[in-house]
Amino acid sequence: MVAYHEFVCLSQSADSEERGQAAHMAAYAYLHHVGPADEQAALYAALMGFLDDPSVRVRAALAYGLLHAENAPRPIMLSLLHDNAVISRAVLQYSPVLIDADLMGLVRPADITALLAIAQRAILSPRLAAALIGRGERPVTLHILRRSDVTLDAALLDRLAHAEGHDAAMRGALLARPDLPAGTRLLLVQRVTEALRNARIVKGALAGDRLARLLRNSTDTALSAIGEREAGRAETSYAAAVIGTDGLNTRILLHAIVTGHVMFFADCLAELAALPREKVFTLLESGSRAALNALLVRCRIGADLRNLLVRLVLHAREADLADDAAARHYVVTALIEDLIAEHGGHIPAALDEAFAYLNEQNTILARRAARGVMTAFAGEAAGPLPLPGPDARLALPAA
Repeated sequence: MVAYHEFVCLSQSADSEERGQAAHMAAYAYLHHVGPADEQAALYAALMGFLDDPSVRVRAALAYGLLHAENAPRPIMLSLLHDNAVISRAVLQYSPVLIDADLMGLVRPADITALLAIAQRAILSPRLAAALIGRGERPVTLHILRRSDVTLDAALLDRLAHAEGHDAAMRGALLARPDLPAGTRLLLVQRVTEALRNARIVKGALAGDRLARLLRNSTDTALSAIGEREAGRAETSYAAAVIGTDGLNTRILLHAIVTGHVMFFADCLAELAALPREKVFTLLESGSRAALNALLVRCRIGADLRNLLVRLVLHAREADLADDAAARHYVVTALIEDLIAEHGGHIPAALDEAFAYLNEQNTILARRAARGVMTAFAGEAAGPLPLPGPDARLALPAA
């Protein structure tokens, strides 16, 4: 405990450190006061007096004492808000007394350090976050995007994706947000694809054709995976948007089934056939071959492709295509063999795109299924592996 006369001596000392101690004690006493009202008023007056102290150290001690308190006097905190930059930034970042109305007027003229201080507040409203992002300062925008607790408007996220989608750090921060709209996420995936396509290290590591196939397959997977996630949200119209922008083709329909994204596939058919999604999903899950064919007729899909899609749906009922790469490989291989046998090796022109897709997937899935097989076999096999001896006919000239 400190007597009043000792407090007065400290507050009137020529030493700024002692005056700072007095300011901090006064702040603590005010915040925890439970005595008479006149005593509270005296403490309040003492706090106001420290605002006029010529020493930054003293005013900083006052600010530190009140910084995190919800019952700190607003006039004092607003005065400290316009004090020295170090004090002002601390008040901006930590004081719960400040509300949006206090902060909105400061966003436009504030420098980047002040903007970052506001962006690091414990609670940031959507309105204030949008105003901060509107300043166009990259570090501030990145910090806010990386805060999953801050709600941002879908239109704002979409504008950022279009304006800053070329920036890898911005893309990463946007893609990490769970509230990113599906169409915006697909746009950023396409931007990532283009960035990879043009990266020298990637172009130098893979042949052009293989790189194009790899990126196309990854983009198709991303498109259908996003659609699968959005299919569970009744208020979204991702499939309709994909169809409306001509993003739906034979490859996407086949890829949605092969990768196990059947909810997205059902959404696409529901949009094409103008039928309720629940009815379409029921048909895909348990409908007869004739019922499936009738559904695809309603979707205006050609006869050859209809036949292939029906076969693929029937296979998908029996295999876990979402998680089992070997099952995918088996299904794709069976479809290719069926098509070759059925058409005597002369694939109809209507199935050229589908057949090319199946061949491409067959190679990808074969590689994936083969990974680790020899390692696992070597760990289980007891005897030696017989290998042929050297053959001079197989010798290759030095490159």
